Amino acid sequence: MAAEVIPARVRASPRRRLPVETIQAWLFLLPAVVIIGVFKVIPAIAAFYMSLFKWDVIQGAFRGLGNYTDWLYDSALRSPDFWRALSTTFAYVIFTVPLEMAIALVLAYLLFQKMRARGLYRTLYYLPYVTSFVAAAAVFVWVFNPQYGPANEVLGLFGIGAQKWLEEPSGIFELAASAFGITLPAWLAGPSLALLVLSLVTVWHYLGYQIVIFLAGLSNISQEFYEAARLDGASERQIFTKITLPLLSPTTFFVFTVASIGVLRSFDSVYVLTNGGPLDTTRTVTLLVFRTAFQQAQFGLGSALAFILTLVILLFTLIQFRVLGRRVQYG
Repeated sequence: MAAEVIPARVRASPRRRLPVETIQAWLFLLPAVVIIGVFKVIPAIAAFYMSLFKWDVIQGAFRGLGNYTDWLYDSALRSPDFWRALSTTFAYVIFTVPLEMAIALVLAYLLFQKMRARGLYRTLYYLPYVTSFVAAAAVFVWVFNPQYGPANEVLGLFGIGAQKWLEEPSGIFELAASAFGITLPAWLAGPSLALLVLSLVTVWHYLGYQIVIFLAGLSNISQEFYEAARLDGASERQIFTKITLPLLSPTTFFVFTVASIGVLRSFDSVYVLTNGGPLDTTRTVTLLVFRTAFQQAQFGLGSALAFILTLVILLFTLIQFRVLGRRVQYG
């Protein structure tokens, strides 16, 4: 009988080892992942859990979505505060973001040109962004002081009366109309002068960041487009409107999105300069979250309001991508 041939064993393939570069990449990412997890993800999960309960100092009864409906629908209790704070927040965005972007774009375009001490000018414009806002706010409180602030002294040079600035609850349209002896109805008064001053200070603080982003966008535009346009006899205005602005649209869209989100969730500027006053005319949603959770010790309601604001920001961002994202020209 012939000996049975036994097939040789197939040697098991060795386990794949992760490349050294992949391991190094994960090790570099590990500190950021840990920090984001500990200070962002875990607190967000805890806040959502708290928003489902009647949570004052200690955890109370389960409410489900009751805290959310109190803010959105219960007009006798909470919703007037929420809707007023939300309208103030969007007025803050409307005053701040367009002005911020317009000034940043013009300055970035000028700083992109060849000039002496260009690096020095860029540094000077960026300094406010790296300055502590609390320290800067103390200076602006003095600047806009209604008794001895330099702002009123400058107005006096032009024959304009002193203003209360950060202490003025009257609407800007109402103040402008009263200067001509016109009385406007309450619904036409407009946001308060204090909110306008708050917007101007916010523009001053974040202007340098946006200038840097616009400078990066301008540097990505090929000089060949400008050379060809100048050879064809295009003016500088035509070059700016027909070449620079369209090719800068991805950067503009990014800046608009980031700036809008930043202003919607802004807290420190409002808290330090006005603390929501005068007469709650500068009380934004973030400040309402702080007051509800940490001053009134209603952590369940405060957490619910924080998540409502998150959904508002998400919806606003999606609308931006839907409406403005189509007009962005890439290349």
